[in-house]
Parts: sequence; C-alpha cells; structure tokens
Amino acid sequence: MRTSPWLARLSLAIALLLGAAPAQAGLADQVGATFGLLLQEVVAAFPPIEGLVVSVDGDRLYLDLTEKEGAQPGQELTVFRKGEVFRHPMTRKPLGRFEEILGYAQVQRVLPRFSEAAFIPVPNAPAVRAEDGVRITRGRIKVAVVPTVDLTKLKADLRRVPFMLALGLEQTKRFQAVDPSAVQELFLSHRTRVEELLVRPEKAVALGKTLEVAGWLVPVLLDRRGATYLDVTWISAVTGTPLFSRRMVLTRADAATDQRFPWEPRPED
Repeated sequence: MRTSPWLARLSLAIALLLGAAPAQAGLADQVGATFGLLLQEVVAAFPPIEGLVVSVDGDRLYLDLTEKEGAQPGQELTVFRKGEVFRHPMTRKPLGRFEEILGYAQVQRVLPRFSEAAFIPVPNAPAVRAEDGVRITRGRIKVAVVPTVDLTKLKADLRRVPFMLALGLEQTKRFQAVDPSAVQELFLSHRTRVEELLVRPEKAVALGKTLEVAGWLVPVLLDRRGATYLDVTWISAVTGTPLFSRRMVLTRADAATDQRFPWEPRPED
C-alpha cells in the first residue's frame, strides 16, 4: 500500500524529535495519548443523521431531531431543499433528486421531541421553510488540524502533535485529515496566527476554502490550578463558528508511554 506523503513527513517530524529532551518528548506523548481519550467524543459529535425542518421563527429553526437520532448542541447541519428528479438518459429510471443548499443549522438545544438551532443562510439562497431537509453527511468529513497553541510555560517541542491528532482522526474512518505540513505552510504564507481562527470567523472561512475543509481542529495546552490540560476546539470552516470544545487534564507520563503510537520507535530502539 502506498504511503501518504504527509505520513512520510510524520516520520521526519518524529526523527527530528528524537534528539529532544525527554521532558519535551514526554509532553508530546501525553498530548497524543490524551487526545486518544477524547477522540470518541469528537466522533460522537458527527453522527450521520438526517431530518426535517418542522418550523421556522426568524433565524431559529426547529428540527425533528432528538438525542435518540444523535442530535446534540454544537452540531452544524446542512439545510437543503430537494428539487426535481433527475433520470438516466437512456432508461429514464429516476436516479435521484437535485438539491439546493439553503444554509446551515447550528444546534443549540435538544429537547425530548425536537431540537432548536440557529440558522445561518447562504447568500442569495431561497428562504428556509418547513419540510426542508437537514443533515450531517454520511461521507468522511474533511478537517485540518492546526499547530498546537501552547499557553503554558513548558516550552516543549510539540511539532509532531498535529500529525498525531490528524492520524488519530483518519483512523476513525469518519474524518479525512489534511496534511498538517500543508496547514502550517498555509498559515505561514498568509501570515496568520492560529489564535486568529478563534476570534476571526472570516479567517476560518477564507482559509478553509483554500484547503477545502469543513472544519478546523485547534489543540490548546493550558495550565489551570497546577494541572496542564489539553483543550481541543472544533471551528466550522463553513461559517467560522466555534462549535464545541473538549478538555481533559493530560495523562501521566507513564500512562503516555504505555499508549505509544504504532509508528513510534520503542525507547530502547
């Protein structure tokens, strides 16, 4: 099987780190292992679901999706309207229906019989109405993992962290991750800091179009009450909105060692 170019770069990134101080290498291990514990929560935020708009009240949508169907606050669903049937040119058998994207529904409340969402329209699209469809795609979701924002005083070498997180996302088969090297080069060429994605939606949208991604995963290291945490925030590359965050205290160094990734050499190698 042919190796992905960015996986080859991952090997290079790890090789560069082999000469780093053990504390630095250990911190990267802890970040990777901690993300592994958060990963299923990230996957759970993107179930392949489809439903209907049941009511519209200004910029509020009410959907026929509940927790049972997989709806949860922080999700962003595509709002669409089905059009005419298209047919096979020879047999005239129906193959599907045209669809028009109307905008995006960001779920804010999930109640026992429906969910409430904020509506963000697509410019020049028709107004949304009851019986329009909403969905989270069944296809793989394309995501870009950005370089780690380190708000601690540890000064660790975290260069391989985006590669580990991207590979973890890839292995779930729910996401398609962009080469983290390409992500870093994009930020450098646009003279953009990662932190800008968190406060400037227009940046998240513009850069997202360049990479053709649906979302950004922003890993942040921070200290709180004597403990170091990993915080990962998902930002929509379609609307620029931060949709959800997950936070966990870093695993212990010995636990991280036990959870080494399959591509990494053992300490004695």
